[in-house]
Amino acid sequence: MATIRLQDVTKVYSTRDNPISNVMPGNITSPELQAQKIHALDHLNLVVPDGKTLTVVGPSGCGKSTLLRVIAGLITDYTGHVFYDDQDMKEVAPKDRYIGMIFQNYALYPHFYGKGNLKFNFIVRQSPDAEAEERIRTTSELMGIGFKELLKRKPGTLSGGQQQRVAIARALVRMPKLMLCDEPLSNLDAKLRTQTRVEIKRLLQRFQITTLYVTHDQVEAIALGDEIAIMREGIIIQKGTYRELYEQPTNAFVAGFLGTPPMNLLEGIVDEGFLYVGDTRVLLPQKVANQVHNGQALQLGIHPEDAAPLGNGGFRHNDRQVMLRLQGIVEVIEPDFARHRQIIYVRTGDYTYSVQIPQDRVLNIGYKIELGFPAEALYFFDKITEERLGVK
Repeated sequence: MATIRLQDVTKVYSTRDNPISNVMPGNITSPELQAQKIHALDHLNLVVPDGKTLTVVGPSGCGKSTLLRVIAGLITDYTGHVFYDDQDMKEVAPKDRYIGMIFQNYALYPHFYGKGNLKFNFIVRQSPDAEAEERIRTTSELMGIGFKELLKRKPGTLSGGQQQRVAIARALVRMPKLMLCDEPLSNLDAKLRTQTRVEIKRLLQRFQITTLYVTHDQVEAIALGDEIAIMREGIIIQKGTYRELYEQPTNAFVAGFLGTPPMNLLEGIVDEGFLYVGDTRVLLPQKVANQVHNGQALQLGIHPEDAAPLGNGGFRHNDRQVMLRLQGIVEVIEPDFARHRQIIYVRTGDYTYSVQIPQDRVLNIGYKIELGFPAEALYFFDKITEERLGVK
């Protein structure tokens, strides 16, 4: 295994000569746009500890797949350094990096049986048959019940979940130092995705392989990752456990990206120690008040689950002081029976925000509701820089 370390890595594409231009909106016709430089990775620094799984999430086009390709050695024209432990991998070919890769589209050899897919790397490296057979046998046992039957079939006769099991086994049979996963479960239906996610988690724990796992699915990221990295425009914005990122976001982007639903961000203006959000006035904590000035635009952040309905039948946050009160109209109700909750979308003036409340509270569309939020549940962000205030 190995600790993976990226130091000041930058990868720049030109829309003139790179296929990335094909995904940009509209037709690029002017010479200026054709020569535009796109920083897929922008002075990126990242560490994946030995034996740990780091999941990477971020919006489309933020550079997640480019990050994997640089680490794998499939992209070499970058600046900066990629280290496996203390070895700079700049001149090391992909075949010599002992990487296991799992892709979204499985990437199995269609004319080989399952066993042939697992054995192919040993054939290329001219490894002894005895070694290959022993590795395949051991890996098959670890892959669980029914896997050996898949080795007797070609990929075209397998379901999507079965193909992905073979692809995972093909990556593991090499005993890689590093596992790179590029949205491997996105082609599976919900049930198979859950089953395969559990299987991947079990295998990663069993083998303790250093793993970088790219996904759009936050449930996957939380379930599989020892840590999560939030990526935006070629930069790692914040890295940590899910609880750290959710409770202590470093900026408004992280706060508004993570969570289902994510944090609400309401815009307001500072005036004499208060933040005015529409007709609502919020007293700024002293730490925040010391960092702002009159007329400054801020964003008020509130997690959906921190709301407490007030008034008749309502409740306070275990007698915590209510700092913010919002009155609004219920516009949408989304039941979530599995978690014994409901997500409601409330309109207050020009703002619509999401709120999580207990399932047994009876509400209807158009219902007027008053919500309270305790002081410790309020987050404040600079509107321009997106920096979180009051934490220094």
